[in-house]
Amino acid sequence: MGAVKSDIEIARAAKMKPIKDILGKIKVPDNNSSFSPMGRHIAKINLEYLNKLKNKKDGHLILVTAITPTPAGEGKTTTSVGLHDGLNKIGKKSIVCLREPSLGPSFGMKGGAAGGGYAQVVPMEQINLHFTGDFHAITSAHNLLSALIDNHIYWGNKLKIDDKRIVWKRVIDMNDRALRFININTKGVAKEFPREDGFDITVASEVMAIFCLSNDLKDLEKRIGNITIAYNTDGKPIYAKDLNAQGPMTVLLKDAIRPNVTQTLENNPALIHGGPFANIAHGCNSVIATKSALKLADYVVTEAGFGADLGAEKFLDIKCRKSNLKPSCVVIVATIRALKMHGGVEKENLKNENVEALKKGLVNLERHISNIKKFGLTPIVAVNSFILDTKKEISVVKDFCKSQKVEVSESTHWADGGKGAKDLAKKVVKICKVSKKKNFKFLYEDNQSLWSKVETIAKEIYKASSITSDENVKKQLKIFEDNGYGKLPVCIAKTQYSFSVDPKLKGAPTGHEISIREVRLSSGAEFIVVVCGSIMTMPGLPRVPAADKIKLNKKGDIEGLF
Repeated sequence: MGAVKSDIEIARAAKMKPIKDILGKIKVPDNNSSFSPMGRHIAKINLEYLNKLKNKKDGHLILVTAITPTPAGEGKTTTSVGLHDGLNKIGKKSIVCLREPSLGPSFGMKGGAAGGGYAQVVPMEQINLHFTGDFHAITSAHNLLSALIDNHIYWGNKLKIDDKRIVWKRVIDMNDRALRFININTKGVAKEFPREDGFDITVASEVMAIFCLSNDLKDLEKRIGNITIAYNTDGKPIYAKDLNAQGPMTVLLKDAIRPNVTQTLENNPALIHGGPFANIAHGCNSVIATKSALKLADYVVTEAGFGADLGAEKFLDIKCRKSNLKPSCVVIVATIRALKMHGGVEKENLKNENVEALKKGLVNLERHISNIKKFGLTPIVAVNSFILDTKKEISVVKDFCKSQKVEVSESTHWADGGKGAKDLAKKVVKICKVSKKKNFKFLYEDNQSLWSKVETIAKEIYKASSITSDENVKKQLKIFEDNGYGKLPVCIAKTQYSFSVDPKLKGAPTGHEISIREVRLSSGAEFIVVVCGSIMTMPGLPRVPAADKIKLNKKGDIEGLF
């Protein structure tokens, strides 16, 4: 057996087709009013064309989520791409909708996010780096608002902004812990206005959330105007529209808001657009891309970030609530390796068969299956196959799924592409045919108190015994409710590695405590961010970041980018 090719080697060897041919598969006409090419293999669909599709019937929406992440890997994006190619293999008209990767994790610990093996979206290097510049546009729009705030204070502060109560930080699309807390205006002409500030990562920006939840440019501009940027000296909120910021910010986003189209290794269409993190934001690609895909295909495969307790919960309780989307089926991705880690096996021992540890780790999968059913949805388990998985281990997972009364499919898409996901595709189609979308329900109601909404998620999804916070958090939630934001959904920011706030607690812990550190109002995106445990909205780099191995070789090709 020869050496296994790296993802980037496989992607570089791909025989890509011109983007007009890919769009032709979903009947997008080859003319200037339908799409704008961004080179030979990437395009942006024009909003004017998408408006013409409004009366078309929607296809089936398939959400791909996963068990709780481990260092062993789960392969959610890989499975999304593999399932999409598998659907095309069995003659179905399908589109996959993914998030755009952030530069932070690409150069940090997680790596790229374009799938892997023979289930990838391409051109992989461009997608994982600057792509079509959408994230740069979002970063610029966000920081324009920051500049306008400090400029307003410098020129007399007519709005009486309390510089101790500015809630709008700056952003950068990079992991950089040194920027979490900074002091600005320490020298020069603005030294009379010193204040504390800080940076979040771009994917945690409210502009990113708004970008991904807006239905069109008009909606985008309105939501940007409603961003709460600060409070005045009387304690009253000040909005972006008070600085007339919504106009210029929307101008910076007018091209970015159009969905990007690329292709899989098997030349099937992929819409890649927007990318909020799921551990610190709502973790879903743009509503515009998802809704567009539903008009262009019979089956739309999309993913939500990290495990189902974070990504799927937010997809269903925030994205679906705001956009009236209703999935027909939910795929929960699991690997034998990850399940064994949840059963107590260390990463270096995963290559050995260990049925007992696997059985222990199945409690994690069981919790996710149970949680998805709480939304009135039908889950199917996709076992993302690795070469060292044994027949006995696969059999254990299949028997377990049978006991849970859920379908299961062993998928080899990483090694075999769409052919390896045909069984999964057939079972997903079967579920979609009998899907009763009217059974879909949210976990909590709009009219519950904000505290009650967090408590519902903590107890129902995380199986916590209680939630705790200091009085300042409770007071802040009460202020949000008094100001008319009590009916908004909540977006939990917490570790992705556990149902608890302790990343070391694997499996399916119960009876733990969820501690709320702070709460933030996203009045433009229309949700409340609840920061739990030690999670940071500006990540840091690991001791040995992925950047350590990324370089150009003598041919000018990129090496080390996964």
